[in-house]
Amino acid sequence: MSLEDIRAVVDVWEQQFVELGTRKDIAYVQVFENRDAMMGASNPHPHGQIWASRSIPNEVMTELRGQQTHFKEKHEVLLCAYLAIEVARGERIVGANAGFVALVPYWAVWPFEVMILPRRPVARLEDMTAAEKLEFADILQTVTATCDAVFETPFSYSMGLHPAPYDEEEHPEWQFHVHFCPPLLRSATIRKFMVGFELLGGPQRDITPESAADVLRKASARTLATT
Repeated sequence: MSLEDIRAVVDVWEQQFVELGTRKDIAYVQVFENRDAMMGASNPHPHGQIWASRSIPNEVMTELRGQQTHFKEKHEVLLCAYLAIEVARGERIVGANAGFVALVPYWAVWPFEVMILPRRPVARLEDMTAAEKLEFADILQTVTATCDAVFETPFSYSMGLHPAPYDEEEHPEWQFHVHFCPPLLRSATIRKFMVGFELLGGPQRDITPESAADVLRKASARTLATT
């Protein structure tokens, strides 16, 4: 997709966040995409959905509590402070532009898991400037093209946007972010499965976040070299 086409999708996401988020019976709006049959999509192209719920989902609630606790104790936005550390270290950065950074979080569970973070504090997509929305489209294009280049195949993934809740509360602690969770591990056909101890005890890393980021950076370089 062209950058303009991706920006058009970003605009639709924003419209839906605003339309659904202003409803009194909605506390959270979850936008996500599944790509490829490996992630349960019936079509080969990314399959997008929007789920709007009366309550805040479990995963979001866990993130919310962590960010609220940090904000109360440190008087700073947790994911902004975390991004500053990652940028300074550089070893887990995958790609970046003026408004956003893509990185492999140190707590990543999936082999090539990626998180996208804005460079400035912004709680929701609709809080971004016009320039930032275009930069957001650009970083989405970078991440998806980079993932495709790892094994030279359309990369399966589940991707989700995490804005602040729409529960009529103020959320100064929240930083908008995006999760990419691709299952591919060692090739275009070998995937990671969450079974056994990982399912019942705790997830285990197959490769380190630093080595995953290195693979992704090299894939990105190959992509840029051919464009």
